Amino acid sequence: MKIRVVTYNVHKCLGGVDRRYDPVRVAEVICHYQPDIVLLQEVGYRARGSTRDRQVDVLAELVDLPHRLWLPNVRLRSGGAYGNAILSRWVLHDQENLNLTIPPKKRRSALHARLRLVVKDGHEDDGRTRTLHLFNMHLGLSGIERRMQLRRFIASARFRRVARDTPALVAGDLNDIWGTLGRKVLGPAGFRGSRQTPKTFPAYAPVRPLDGVYVRGNVELEHLMASRLKLARQASDHLPLVAELTLE
Repeated sequence: MKIRVVTYNVHKCLGGVDRRYDPVRVAEVICHYQPDIVLLQEVGYRARGSTRDRQVDVLAELVDLPHRLWLPNVRLRSGGAYGNAILSRWVLHDQENLNLTIPPKKRRSALHARLRLVVKDGHEDDGRTRTLHLFNMHLGLSGIERRMQLRRFIASARFRRVARDTPALVAGDLNDIWGTLGRKVLGPAGFRGSRQTPKTFPAYAPVRPLDGVYVRGNVELEHLMASRLKLARQASDHLPLVAELTLE
């Protein structure tokens, strides 16, 4: 079973260079890849400069994915908030926001949801379903903080309940400056990534692989790339990552 996933820090739908609020161009970048699942970071709600939108609803309607989940992470002094969001072709179950904050640093989290996917033989539903766990992360800015956050995630009761062979996906803005977090911290917990670490930041001339995708269990990460669209270099300060998964 093939699944296409996009993970994207949308920067509250503010352009990385022009600072223009434009959720339509963010949605156009996402729609270009026709994903089944979208993991978003820095999705705003009533944020200044965004016409007070609930951005998860705006983006979900524009990309035509019927199931959505958003939970606030950071409360803004100017009013409103932003957090992580999941858009999906399939129903989202058992959602929870895992607190990964390391005081006194900014609030950080991993948004968890479980999918039940209908397995098809060709174009026919053969009656079987498969579980896929999604963990959408936005980690901190310091190296020590990021390692502590991932270790807290691995030790969490929510993650430890996921059997080792059950398909699981960790993705998002890991702020992984050197592209080594997966190998050093997630690898020992059974996660696998791509051999390459695509550069995603800053979007207009990317030099850092801040964003990442990792899988565990009976699922394979077949391909991973950063968007090469000209529009993606304008829509946010990060480029989205596009991942092709195969559920065994």
